[in-house]
Amino acid sequence: MEFVMKQALGGATKDMGKMLGGEEEKDPDAAKKEEERQEALRQQEEERKAKYAKMEAERENVRQGIRDKYGIKKKEEREAEAQAALEANAEGSLTRPKKAIPPGCGDEDEEEEESILDTVIKYLPGPLQDMFKK
Repeated sequence: MEFVMKQALGGATKDMGKMLGGEEEKDPDAAKKEEERQEALRQQEEERKAKYAKMEAERENVRQGIRDKYGIKKKEEREAEAQAALEANAEGSLTRPKKAIPPGCGDEDEEEEESILDTVIKYLPGPLQDMFKK
């Protein structure tokens, strides 16, 4: 029956014969060809990865040039500097870091305290003013 089918197919492809129940023809070099194909795929993948790594390195060089030009720091660098500053301030301390005191608050000149004292003395009666001025 198979012989009749093969004759009936005549010029049909080998795949048609397989679909109709014919036996597959074994390629003696199939394993070698498959191995070569797999090696070619691995080589293409390595080339693609190398290409994209090279492109990314070029992009990073451009980014670094822009950072240098405008004085911008990477996010990781900013975070590392901020963390180092906190650690330096808190070194040896068991409590949380102190809040920064804004300029103009806290350490002020003695002159202002004297002016406040002078203002208070103005409102005191005469004999008390004399006592504080001495």
